[in-house]
Amino acid sequence: MKTRTIVLLLLACFVCVTLSFADNANMGTWKLNEGKSKLAASGPKNTTVVYEAAGDNVKVTVDGVDASGKPTHSEWTGKFDGKDYPVTGDPTSDTRAYKEVNDHTLDMTVKKGDKVTMSGKISVSKDGKSRTVNVSGTDPEGKKIKSTAVYDKQ
Repeated sequence: MKTRTIVLLLLACFVCVTLSFADNANMGTWKLNEGKSKLAASGPKNTTVVYEAAGDNVKVTVDGVDASGKPTHSEWTGKFDGKDYPVTGDPTSDTRAYKEVNDHTLDMTVKKGDKVTMSGKISVSKDGKSRTVNVSGTDPEGKKIKSTAVYDKQ
């Protein structure tokens, strides 16, 4: 009897977590639409971004190329609570923080050490088919950059 109760309780928790992430418009796979984007020449080009549930956290996987055309891959796992969580695979940043503004908008802050190197806003369209990422900051050489990347949901 105890085993059945524990299994049902775990199943109920899993369903609740899954449903809470299903309501988030950012979840899923996003492909860069270069024709609609205005990317900084000295910045990276994130071609694919995947948001997925990772337990009670969110995992964000980013694949693309750096300013010299070399492939990049980074991963971040955390919550959309505005707190810094570590990034792996990105030599230009140590942490990222995402904060949910509303059900279609996130604020993002990227840091290297204690220094903010990039900040921006991620907005998903009302129909959920596109996502726009507006960022500003400094590249690794200290130059100011601004980019607008538009992604299509896959």
